[in-house]
Amino acid sequence: MDQEEHNLRIFKILYIIKGIFILVFSLIPLFYIFLGVYIFNENEMAEENSQLGGEIVMFIGIALFLFFLVMGILTLLTAKYLGEKRNYDFIFVMAIINCLTGILGIILGVFTILELNKAQVKRLFGKPA
Repeated sequence: MDQEEHNLRIFKILYIIKGIFILVFSLIPLFYIFLGVYIFNENEMAEENSQLGGEIVMFIGIALFLFFLVMGILTLLTAKYLGEKRNYDFIFVMAIINCLTGILGIILGVFTILELNKAQVKRLFGKPA
Protein backbone atom coordinates (compact mmCIF):
# COMPACT_ATOMS: atom_id res chain seq x y z
CA MET A 1 0.00 0.00 0.00
CA ASP A 2 1.49 3.30 -1.05
CA GLN A 3 1.12 6.68 0.64
CA GLU A 4 -1.76 7.90 -1.56
CA GLU A 5 -3.92 4.88 -0.77
CA HIS A 6 -3.10 5.34 2.91
CA ASN A 7 -4.18 8.99 2.77
CA LEU A 8 -7.41 8.05 0.99
CA ARG A 9 -8.16 5.54 3.77
CA ILE A 10 -7.66 8.28 6.36
CA PHE A 11 -9.95 10.64 4.43
CA LYS A 12 -12.52 7.85 4.13
CA ILE A 13 -12.54 7.42 7.92
CA LEU A 14 -12.79 11.18 8.47
CA TYR A 15 -15.73 11.45 6.05
CA ILE A 16 -17.48 8.56 7.84
CA ILE A 17 -17.03 10.32 11.19
CA LYS A 18 -18.23 13.65 9.76
CA GLY A 19 -21.23 11.96 8.09
CA ILE A 20 -22.25 10.32 11.36
CA PHE A 21 -21.88 13.64 13.21
CA ILE A 22 -24.08 15.35 10.64
CA LEU A 23 -26.73 12.63 10.87
CA VAL A 24 -26.75 12.85 14.67
CA PHE A 25 -26.89 16.65 14.42
CA SER A 26 -29.90 16.30 12.09
CA LEU A 27 -31.96 15.11 15.07
CA ILE A 28 -31.83 18.58 16.67
CA PRO A 29 -34.23 20.19 14.15
CA LEU A 30 -36.82 17.57 15.15
CA PHE A 31 -37.19 19.64 18.32
CA TYR A 32 -38.24 22.60 16.18
CA ILE A 33 -40.75 20.47 14.30
CA PHE A 34 -42.36 19.29 17.54
CA LEU A 35 -42.23 22.82 18.95
CA GLY A 36 -44.01 24.12 15.85
CA VAL A 37 -46.66 21.43 16.13
CA TYR A 38 -47.15 22.35 19.78
CA ILE A 39 -47.44 26.07 19.01
CA PHE A 40 -49.80 25.37 16.12
CA ASN A 41 -52.07 23.07 18.16
CA GLU A 42 -51.95 25.21 21.31
CA ASN A 43 -53.11 28.28 19.44
CA GLU A 44 -55.63 26.51 17.23
CA MET A 45 -58.46 28.66 18.48
CA ALA A 46 -56.33 31.79 18.67
CA GLU A 47 -55.78 34.36 15.99
CA GLU A 48 -54.18 33.70 12.62
CA ASN A 49 -50.77 35.18 13.58
CA SER A 50 -50.17 32.56 16.27
CA GLN A 51 -50.81 29.75 13.82
CA LEU A 52 -48.44 31.35 11.33
CA GLY A 53 -45.68 31.33 13.97
CA GLY A 54 -46.13 27.60 14.50
CA GLU A 55 -46.08 26.96 10.78
CA ILE A 56 -42.88 28.97 10.36
CA VAL A 57 -41.13 27.06 13.18
CA MET A 58 -42.28 23.74 11.67
CA PHE A 59 -41.06 24.77 8.21
CA ILE A 60 -37.64 25.79 9.53
CA GLY A 61 -37.34 22.51 11.44
CA ILE A 62 -38.32 20.41 8.44
CA ALA A 63 -35.98 22.31 6.10
CA LEU A 64 -33.01 21.98 8.49
CA PHE A 65 -33.76 18.30 9.14
CA LEU A 66 -33.86 17.51 5.42
CA PHE A 67 -30.72 19.58 4.73
CA PHE A 68 -28.69 17.81 7.42
CA LEU A 69 -30.07 14.42 6.40
CA VAL A 70 -29.07 14.92 2.76
CA MET A 71 -25.64 16.31 3.73
CA GLY A 72 -25.03 13.34 6.04
CA ILE A 73 -25.97 10.82 3.36
CA LEU A 74 -23.86 12.58 0.71
CA THR A 75 -20.89 12.73 3.10
CA LEU A 76 -21.18 8.99 3.78
CA LEU A 77 -21.39 8.36 0.01
CA THR A 78 -18.19 10.38 -0.37
CA ALA A 79 -16.50 8.08 2.14
CA LYS A 80 -17.76 5.04 0.24
CA TYR A 81 -16.49 6.35 -3.09
CA LEU A 82 -13.11 7.26 -1.57
CA GLY A 83 -12.75 3.66 -0.41
CA GLU A 84 -13.72 2.31 -3.83
CA LYS A 85 -11.57 4.90 -5.66
CA ARG A 86 -14.33 5.90 -8.05
CA ASN A 87 -16.53 8.95 -8.78
CA TYR A 88 -13.64 11.40 -8.65
CA ASP A 89 -15.83 14.34 -9.68
CA PHE A 90 -18.46 13.61 -7.00
CA ILE A 91 -15.77 13.48 -4.31
CA PHE A 92 -14.24 16.72 -5.59
CA VAL A 93 -17.61 18.53 -5.54
CA MET A 94 -18.40 17.21 -2.04
CA ALA A 95 -14.99 18.42 -0.86
CA ILE A 96 -15.87 21.89 -2.13
CA ILE A 97 -19.31 21.75 -0.49
CA ASN A 98 -17.69 20.60 2.76
CA CYS A 99 -15.61 23.78 2.70
CA LEU A 100 -18.88 25.66 3.33
CA THR A 101 -19.84 23.69 6.45
CA GLY A 102 -17.74 25.04 9.30
CA ILE A 103 -14.16 24.63 10.44
CA LEU A 104 -14.10 20.81 10.31
CA GLY A 105 -15.57 20.90 6.81
CA ILE A 106 -13.06 23.54 5.68
CA ILE A 107 -10.10 21.54 6.93
CA LEU A 108 -11.40 18.24 5.54
CA GLY A 109 -12.43 19.80 2.23
CA VAL A 110 -9.15 21.65 1.62
CA PHE A 111 -6.99 18.63 2.42
CA THR A 112 -9.20 16.39 0.27
CA ILE A 113 -8.89 18.80 -2.66
CA LEU A 114 -5.12 18.91 -2.22
CA GLU A 115 -4.94 15.12 -2.12
CA LEU A 116 -7.21 14.67 -5.14
CA ASN A 117 -5.03 16.98 -7.25
CA LYS A 118 -1.96 14.76 -6.90
CA ALA A 119 -1.04 12.90 -10.09
CA GLN A 120 -0.74 9.54 -8.31
CA VAL A 121 -4.22 9.88 -6.81
CA LYS A 122 -5.71 10.84 -10.17
CA ARG A 123 -4.22 7.66 -11.63
CA LEU A 124 -5.83 5.62 -8.84
CA PHE A 125 -9.20 7.01 -9.97
CA GLY A 126 -8.42 6.33 -13.63
CA LYS A 127 -8.08 10.02 -14.49
CA PRO A 128 -5.28 11.31 -16.71
CA ALA A 129 -2.57 13.00 -14.69
